[in-house]
Amino acid sequence: MYSLLLTIIYVAFVSLGLPDSLVGAGWPVMHQDLGVPLAAAGLITMIIAGGTILSSLASERVTRRFGAGVVTAVSVGMTAAALVGFSFSGSFWMLCLWAIPYGLGAGAVDAALNNYVALHYAARHMNWLHSFWGLGASISPFIMSYALTSGLGWSSAYLIVGVVQVALTFVLLVSLPLWGRVNSVVPAGAGAETDDAADDADSSGRGTAHVPLAQALRIPGVALILTAFFAYCALESTAILWASTWLVTDRAVPAATAAAFASLFLLGITGGRFLAGIFADRVGDRALIRGGFALVALGVVLLALPLPTDAVALAGLVLTGLGAAPIYPAIIHSTPINFGRRNSQAIIGIQMAAAYTGSTLAPPLFGVLSEWVGMWLFPVFLGILVILGVVMSERLNRLVDRRDRADQPAG
Repeated sequence: MYSLLLTIIYVAFVSLGLPDSLVGAGWPVMHQDLGVPLAAAGLITMIIAGGTILSSLASERVTRRFGAGVVTAVSVGMTAAALVGFSFSGSFWMLCLWAIPYGLGAGAVDAALNNYVALHYAARHMNWLHSFWGLGASISPFIMSYALTSGLGWSSAYLIVGVVQVALTFVLLVSLPLWGRVNSVVPAGAGAETDDAADDADSSGRGTAHVPLAQALRIPGVALILTAFFAYCALESTAILWASTWLVTDRAVPAATAAAFASLFLLGITGGRFLAGIFADRVGDRALIRGGFALVALGVVLLALPLPTDAVALAGLVLTGLGAAPIYPAIIHSTPINFGRRNSQAIIGIQMAAAYTGSTLAPPLFGVLSEWVGMWLFPVFLGILVILGVVMSERLNRLVDRRDRADQPAG
């Protein structure tokens, strides 16, 4: 039962990654067919991001009401309907319309699944699951490429992925009885509040008292982890979008080479999460976060070195991807330990909102700054985000340590 549900969740993470690269992969053709400017893709991504932020913030209340399994199944069903809708859209306004359920479904399932895995499975699975998300995100451009080169058109790519999501929705609905039968994992180092809260809910995530957004934000340390998570996701999305352009314009790297190494950044994240999962349970989430930020910092330093050879900068980009790999999963997995199981769904929902906010705002912000200052700012911008993430995560560690020492009985 434990392994069966875990397998389904792994498949769900692959499926979650599939739609994320479709718009970018198909937009050069899509915007011509739809008769809209190239920049119009930004409106679609903004609508999707807005929906994910809203549903992430609402996920705690919804998940406690219906359970993680139901929320996951319904949310995947919403994204499936949106993708099928994309495939039948003959105008830009229809894409914008279908982007609404796409974003709402994506944010809800992201928060619900991440919290469920954080509560019920070991740290290695959190890393491997996010690696499988990267696998899905890497597959979808090939689906779009096949649809375009075979003459089927971009709409067929959305239909293919939509059908996959429909099939997953059916599997999730059939698996609903399993979600309440997996025993909760009480992480090492969790305090008494964690144990008490575990008794308040069944293992599907239903039935505990609602934790209002304002109350969750007042929990000591929440603002720190939100800022750290914002910084990491801002760094990741900025590197994904602008690394290739920086290599070409500032380092005079050939465009083909720059594109290849920019893709290696993503592959570094995907592969790095698989490697991190091998030793995640032994070293712990805190060490993964520290080590990840340290590797990212080293990679950024290599990017910034004004050396005549490009090899160092290219190696720095790959190292940055490897370092970034464990940070996102470790922050999520450590949430029940840092803030208690009762609060984890609410806080992970807010973390997802912070993640989408950082991913949405940081790349265009850097684009504006690079126009004013120059593309050389790229490693400096990443460095500032690394420092912000490290400072906030270390301040949280000190706060949690003080809390744990205060909770220990005297003697």
